[in-house]
Amino acid sequence: MTISRRRLRAGVAGWPVAHSRSPLIHGYWLSRMGIDADYERFPVPPGVFAEFADRIGRDGLVGSNVTVPHKEAAFAACDRPTAVAEALGAVNVLWRENGLLCGDNTDVAGFVANLDESAPGWEERRRSAVVVGAGGAARAIVHGLAIRGFERILVINRTLSRAQALAGAFGAPVAAAPWETLAEALPAADLLVNASTLGMAGHPALAPDVGALPEHAVVADVVYVPLRTPLIEAARALGLRTSEGLGMLLHQAAPAFERWFGRRPAVTGELRALVEADVRAHEARP
Repeated sequence: MTISRRRLRAGVAGWPVAHSRSPLIHGYWLSRMGIDADYERFPVPPGVFAEFADRIGRDGLVGSNVTVPHKEAAFAACDRPTAVAEALGAVNVLWRENGLLCGDNTDVAGFVANLDESAPGWEERRRSAVVVGAGGAARAIVHGLAIRGFERILVINRTLSRAQALAGAFGAPVAAAPWETLAEALPAADLLVNASTLGMAGHPALAPDVGALPEHAVVADVVYVPLRTPLIEAARALGLRTSEGLGMLLHQAAPAFERWFGRRPAVTGELRALVEADVRAHEARP
């Protein structure tokens, strides 16, 4: 008698989730590696995430990525979060081990790996980093920079109280500063990171005078639509090293894939070109 095995599945849970490019990324890796599995989108309305999380580990569902607005709910649903997820209070990848729901936050690893690839040696100067934004992405980036040993991490946000709350959650070496002080913080910055929605399609641009940065400074942006934000374009025009948002998206996906399917995928030029083409196609639509 032949016993049928349910096809392995993973996916991304969010609300909305139709815009997610995770299926494109993970589908590419599944195809290239010859793994017989599917990667889907899971539209999960607010308030019912726990019910969705309970399905992981059943009916072939080996795990899920988690996107807005569910990262905190995913953390709450976990039986065993990683140390990074615990530090951030947010989870973006779930899987099950020995009946326990496990969770990690790969945004930290994705941000750092992207910098390692696009700006080798970026951490040789670690005196001062300026992070713009105070949401979940900023929290992950601040955590990553603290782990890498930055002596001072300045969080600047349009709403000062949010920057203060983020800085207070970490303590030294993280501090908050008012929005109006961004320009005066740049001359001492070894790294400038935009972790806000500024520069994203449909949002105002983030356009500080990057000429005030030291010549060795690196400029990073988490925004990848457009592929090159006004901040990245301005930095490149001055010859500064840059780290674009698409790379972070690709690199944060790799450890999740390995959790579910047991093989570490590579972030290749072919994959990057595939996702870039998809972004450009959507940008061109009226």
